[in-house]
Amino acid sequence: MSAVFVVNSGSSSIKYQLIDLATEKATVTGLIERIGEPGSFIANHAEGMQVVLAKLGDVDDLIAVGHRVVHGGSEFDGPTLIDDEVEREIEALARLAPLHNPANLLGIRAARRALPDVPHVAVFDTAFHQTMSPAAYTYAIDAEIAREYKVRRYGFHGTSHKYVSEQAALQLGTPLADLRTIVLHLGNGASVTAVDGGISIDTSMGMTPLQGLVMGTRSGDIDPAVLVHLNRAAGMSVTELDELLNRRSGLLGLTGMGDMRDVQDAAINGNEAAELALQVWRHRIRHYIGAYYAQLGGLDALVFTAGVGENNALLRRRALAGLEHMGIMIDNDRNELASRAARVISPAGAPVTVMVIPTNEELEIARQVASIV
Repeated sequence: MSAVFVVNSGSSSIKYQLIDLATEKATVTGLIERIGEPGSFIANHAEGMQVVLAKLGDVDDLIAVGHRVVHGGSEFDGPTLIDDEVEREIEALARLAPLHNPANLLGIRAARRALPDVPHVAVFDTAFHQTMSPAAYTYAIDAEIAREYKVRRYGFHGTSHKYVSEQAALQLGTPLADLRTIVLHLGNGASVTAVDGGISIDTSMGMTPLQGLVMGTRSGDIDPAVLVHLNRAAGMSVTELDELLNRRSGLLGLTGMGDMRDVQDAAINGNEAAELALQVWRHRIRHYIGAYYAQLGGLDALVFTAGVGENNALLRRRALAGLEHMGIMIDNDRNELASRAARVISPAGAPVTVMVIPTNEELEIARQVASIV
């Protein structure tokens, strides 16, 4: 057996899988939490990595370690062997992803110390979207300021969007190069990507994961002048505005509930704020579907993935209701079928094939690691 050890490190956690490349199955999977927190028996990520390695057992079959890194900026457009210089570049990019890249680095450094003789590879959430054109990624602000401070759209969830769009082609038996796809990654974090022939041409998230759809606690699209107004009228500081948009907005801001399941239950029981939140959530999704239909020049497949997209039949139906004029429709019986498998949920012969495909970011990371090691 040859295997890839996949690491997704958070600020106080290490999520991991050991993936057998022959079967593409996870033989070991786990999560270490509360690292460095009061009462935890694990003081830091180095100790956490030793706990993980003890759970893995024999690592003689490891060909590499794959690390999820959220932000690769413009510097990284594919999987990259990690050396000290790459570490420094990931650290420098932390100013674009201060909540994520430093946490990813903790896992990288702990794993490199624990497994010094195995190649380590970074797989970046932003890499898949580096194919966007300048017209798609450029913000219309002062060009010199944008260049100096790396202000542009990068996009995120790229590992998931890449995996799901490729799986759609396999499921349909259609060459990836011939497929125009919209992928809806709908979870607590959410994004939409237009994929043309396997290439990302546009995506809803921007310089940070804040832009785009309504999310669990993030606002998504908002007029930037709102921040200026709140600074002037309410005296809110930059820190307070950041907290507002990233942690106190989205579904939580609209309803007091950040979990879509709770919001949906409340709406069913007549909660008007919850019903409005679902309508705002739906409106934003349809806005992007229409925009990306235009950018793609038509559509062959629309795919739901991630927690909400994979598991919530009612919200899938609500999101697409009324789009029949675009060839987008759902077969209710297929949609309601409870399954963990990739499947088509549109009627037979529909102009656009609507699908549900469970994402597997860990497997995609392992595949990308294997491609360069």
